[in-house]
Amino acid sequence: MSSAKPRALVSIAYQKAAEAYLASLPLEHFMEATAQATQREITLASLALVRADRSDFHLFNELLVQYRRKRGRVIVQVVPDNMGVLYPEPIEAEGSFDLALQPVGPFWVMEYVSKHTRRKDYEDSFEKYERDLKVPYYLLFYPDNQELTLYRHTGRKYVSVKANANERYAIPEVDVEVALLDGWVRYWYKGKLLPLPAELQRALTAAEWRADAEGQRADAEAQRADAEAQRAATEAQRAAAEAQRAAAEAQRADTEAQRAEKELRRADSEAQRAADLERRLADALRQNEELRAGRPTAEPQQPHSEGPPRPRKGR
Repeated sequence: MSSAKPRALVSIAYQKAAEAYLASLPLEHFMEATAQATQREITLASLALVRADRSDFHLFNELLVQYRRKRGRVIVQVVPDNMGVLYPEPIEAEGSFDLALQPVGPFWVMEYVSKHTRRKDYEDSFEKYERDLKVPYYLLFYPDNQELTLYRHTGRKYVSVKANANERYAIPEVDVEVALLDGWVRYWYKGKLLPLPAELQRALTAAEWRADAEGQRADAEAQRADAEAQRAATEAQRAAAEAQRAAAEAQRADTEAQRAEKELRRADSEAQRAADLERRLADALRQNEELRAGRPTAEPQQPHSEGPPRPRKGR
């Protein structure tokens, strides 16, 4: 006979046992107190964040756990309010968690006990977790009395976990701590309090408000920057106009300087011409004086101007 057939038969046996268990439940089993429901909601919302960060952490809600005691044929059943399983692969457990068909057993079970409803025999459940299943961690919470106890299995029995320096109870295998906060069991992961949906919503709303404020501030800064850019562009245009005007003035000054230089050269030329004329006039006067005196005249100096000297006329 193949190994698949016995496994299929075992699966069918557990399925029938689960159906029989469901049919046997009294009406009060489905009447959960508000405190229990609130704590369950907190646990599921908080540990879902752990699950999102750790693929090996699986969280279940009121899942029927079924197993057989050693050399026993009777299927034993227990339903924790919440249950955590550590395994690196997906856990297939739809209607029940059948220990014989699962790769591992429960790692952490949680029970919330209210004095207004007695849905379970918690003492019987405690014995099953401790003696049969040897679940490593068991959390027991009484909302009405504000009593929280976290048990750790030593291999023989449960012992209560002592609070650490932060007044929290640690489950180091999953980096989780538990403690009472505002009347409820709250969970810390890697030292940080896991937020609840309402807290996340408030944080999201605050973040959106801050983002809107930052956006408005950024828009105002952008508008200010645009105004500054326009002002700078205007200043640049004015500076360019001033530069063009200065360039035109420089060009005009250069033209005036060139004209003044030409006038100066012309004045120098006129002065030289006037000096030549004055020299020639002085020579002519000297010659006349010599003629009057009856003295021979010296050879007149040649003027610097070109051409032969003009003949002198007698009186």
